[in-house]
Amino acid sequence: MKLAIIGVGLIGGSLGLCLKDKLGDKIFITGLCRTEKSMKRAVELGAVDFADSDIKKVVEDADFIFLSPPVLQIVPMVKKILPFLKSGAIITDAGSTKQYIWQELKKILPNDIFYIAGHPMTGREKSGVEAADKNLFKGKAYVIAEDTGAPPEVKEKLMNILRLTEANFFEIDIAKHDRCASIISHVPHLTAAALVTLLNDAGDDLDSCLKLVGGGFKDTTRIASSNADMWADICMTNGDAIAAHLRDLQNILEGVITAIENHDRQAVHDYFSKSKARRDKILETITFDPN
Repeated sequence: MKLAIIGVGLIGGSLGLCLKDKLGDKIFITGLCRTEKSMKRAVELGAVDFADSDIKKVVEDADFIFLSPPVLQIVPMVKKILPFLKSGAIITDAGSTKQYIWQELKKILPNDIFYIAGHPMTGREKSGVEAADKNLFKGKAYVIAEDTGAPPEVKEKLMNILRLTEANFFEIDIAKHDRCASIISHVPHLTAAALVTLLNDAGDDLDSCLKLVGGGFKDTTRIASSNADMWADICMTNGDAIAAHLRDLQNILEGVITAIENHDRQAVHDYFSKSKARRDKILETITFDPN
């Protein structure tokens, strides 16, 4: 069995580590890396058996191709690898947005090459294969899109591999995925970055603010340390949903501003109490990733 990983960073590297741990020599994993240093490190860490910058060497004869570059690089990368893929090859990805990718790929994929859209809902603020962890997917939500056209037997072939990650898999409509991802992932990242920007724009108060920074600010803004290229691509490929939800957030904040300016303590109290009740309920059913 041969798996090619395009983008041996946090996500791709973690998948490689997991599958090598579970399957050993039953799977041969190749990785596409940009630099000699990253190739060497990916092999040293055991995320791949072979790494190269030559696309053909990495993907030829691969049964599965796992794409984990920034979202805007996925479609151009598929165009590059298509000439070297064998009939029956299965392509999947880790892209945080799904509609854009599928709309483009269905125009170019031949009938004997299959695409199954995926999104492991996990990660860390650190990037690169150095941050990879064989247990990164364990217990985390992993979305498989319902409507990318692969036959059931092809999907099951891929799932037999992905289930080894011990993630919690569920299927969802592509459009709904992008809307939900905007609310629970994309807008929170933008908001965390906004809070850091607010601090950075504190002017004469900046030095004093930095001395006061504690756990609350660090926890709330942790995800602002995520990869900028990745998040810029996400915003470009899920822009409608993100912009709409940012406007919703803006309306919520404007309501709070009005209540504070009017010294309406009850309205402010209700704002905090309702959000506390919702989050407490979420905590009863969801285990948050401490990383």
